[in-house]
Amino acid sequence: MTDLHLSPATAQKNQQPATPDDLVAQMRTLIAAIKKHNYAYYVLDNPILDDSEYDQLRRALLEIEKEYPDLVQSDSPINQVGDIPLSAFTQVTHDIPMLSLGNVFDYDELHGFMRRVNDRLSDAQQNPEYEMELKLDGLAVSLKYESGQFVQAVTRGDGQTGEDITQNAKTIRNLPLYLCEAKDIPLLEVRGEVLMPKAGFLRLNRLAEESGDKTFANPRNAAAGSLRQLDPAIAASRPLAFYAYSVNQGLPAAIETQSDALAWLKELGFTVSAVEVVQNPREAQAYYESVIKSRDALPFEIDGTVIKVNRLALQQQLGFLSREPRWATAYKFPAETVMTRLNDIEWQVGRTGQITPVGKLEPVQVGGVTVSNVTLHNFGEIQRLDVRAGDMVSVHRAGDVIPKVTRVWHDQRPADAKPVELPSACPVCDSPVVLPEGEALARCSGGLFCPAQQVEALIHFVSRRAMDIDGLGERWLMSFFEHGLIKTVADIYDLHNHTDELITFEKLGEKSVQNLISAIDASKQTTLARFIYALGIRGVGETTAQNLAQQFGELDALMSASIEKLLLTPDVGAITAELIYEFFRAPHNIEVITALREAGVHWDKVEQLAAEGLPLDGQTWVITGALDSMARDEAKAKLQALGAKVSGSISAKTTALLAGDKAGSKLTKAEKLGVKVVSEDEFLVMLK
Repeated sequence: MTDLHLSPATAQKNQQPATPDDLVAQMRTLIAAIKKHNYAYYVLDNPILDDSEYDQLRRALLEIEKEYPDLVQSDSPINQVGDIPLSAFTQVTHDIPMLSLGNVFDYDELHGFMRRVNDRLSDAQQNPEYEMELKLDGLAVSLKYESGQFVQAVTRGDGQTGEDITQNAKTIRNLPLYLCEAKDIPLLEVRGEVLMPKAGFLRLNRLAEESGDKTFANPRNAAAGSLRQLDPAIAASRPLAFYAYSVNQGLPAAIETQSDALAWLKELGFTVSAVEVVQNPREAQAYYESVIKSRDALPFEIDGTVIKVNRLALQQQLGFLSREPRWATAYKFPAETVMTRLNDIEWQVGRTGQITPVGKLEPVQVGGVTVSNVTLHNFGEIQRLDVRAGDMVSVHRAGDVIPKVTRVWHDQRPADAKPVELPSACPVCDSPVVLPEGEALARCSGGLFCPAQQVEALIHFVSRRAMDIDGLGERWLMSFFEHGLIKTVADIYDLHNHTDELITFEKLGEKSVQNLISAIDASKQTTLARFIYALGIRGVGETTAQNLAQQFGELDALMSASIEKLLLTPDVGAITAELIYEFFRAPHNIEVITALREAGVHWDKVEQLAAEGLPLDGQTWVITGALDSMARDEAKAKLQALGAKVSGSISAKTTALLAGDKAGSKLTKAEKLGVKVVSEDEFLVMLK
């Protein structure tokens, strides 16, 4: 989890715009973390993150997906609840999906939730009343009663399918097994939370310690672990309790509000949490703050409050998003904030070359964990906080994945504390550090040489759209790198001198090695645009690489170009121009490029085309979907040959969208913006 601080979505504000590769890498990191936590939380009952940390992970991913819908990953867990159920129990499909809740964390977000509710209601329905209840920290369960008789209990599972825990649920002492008042209701479904009260949890752990057994981390884990015992006798020995919070099937028609539904459940014999009906955000905030004050006195753990539109008909009208209802949200508690001393600031280099300051703290407990390191994100954040080694700082651990410094106590600053200076050279490879004017993110310019970036550079260099070395995937690159066969991308072309060593690698026989060497040799014949892209210069994607090749024609001309000349290239702004300029001024990068050319990497002379007078001069096109008659790269090349600029995203300035089969969000956005949409057949006619 240590790399989750790299460029969170909220940290992109007021900073250099992230490239699509940066954003995808960021999303992949968040997706991996969320999936890992989902499995640990829902399946193993052994969470690796606090709920507040998990919430922030989801919010960070959701922010990126909302901002960049074209980059949404197919396996995004945003629309997924939980994870796979345990195979040891019978799996049951929920009649109505058991969705999760969205979250708000402060008054402004609470107000925003209520505003969104109003936006979906008519004038006569504005400002509905809300029901608020405690957000219990347990395991969500669905109970079914047939003619008043308890017949089944199912866990949330993945939201669609859960685990049948009926036999264990029968052992919960406050769970009614027969509802006399509901005997005329053919099917009643009640949902709620199974939890373990604080006193029972402490007693259970004390007995476990005395007998030498493993203790539980918290009451929620204890409750979930008890319900998932295959032996109901074990569940029966645990102090569990069930608190009802909704009726999903079988509610009498005369009941019109959530608060009345809970009152009816209480009359049937269910235990329900405290309920408060409020009229506006101020009343909701007051109730929330009163719960915080009484939290420690409650007999069970809670992690916030839940606020719901009270009238059930309005709930039905407002409906659901894919993962959560529009009419309800959880108002989570704030995390702890503590003071400690910042002993030192060290600089680390990430795999993408970002220079990140890390604060070394006097170890302190924050939110239940010991914290000794805290990211300071970037040099701009250091300047904003005016933080120095030796300062007393407030460290906040809430929705963030890792703790952060929220305040510097300048009045307690030591007299000898010195302002922080950005290192001029990379702490790993000694290449120049680049910080474009007006930006906050500093980077090492030694992308091809810096050990901290070499693996990333290698993976990018061999990728399909770069040098396209078939068979040399991430697995082999990592293995060759770890064994010292490859350090820089130039070393790839020396692998033919190490065939005897390569054959010794598991699953790499003589034939495979021959195929690999052949693929490496074949990649030596490339194009200047591919080679420029393969170098992995920050801010230089495929389109920019193509434009640079067209603008300069020769690599030497590009390498010696001034910033002023670079700025003449379409798509190259001041920041990208500076990054390109500094990249080609780093001696180590020049050494690697020279080695690549000496190894035989070459390309045909670039035929520079004057855009003036070409049919599509001045136009910007975007390509989406699958084309039948040609690859998208070929279509892109044809458009560029006609003078068009080919972009990766739709905007109001886009001239036309070439839409192939299964065109997605880009087509929707183009239609919304009134951008011309060109079919593949129309495109072929245009080419003729």
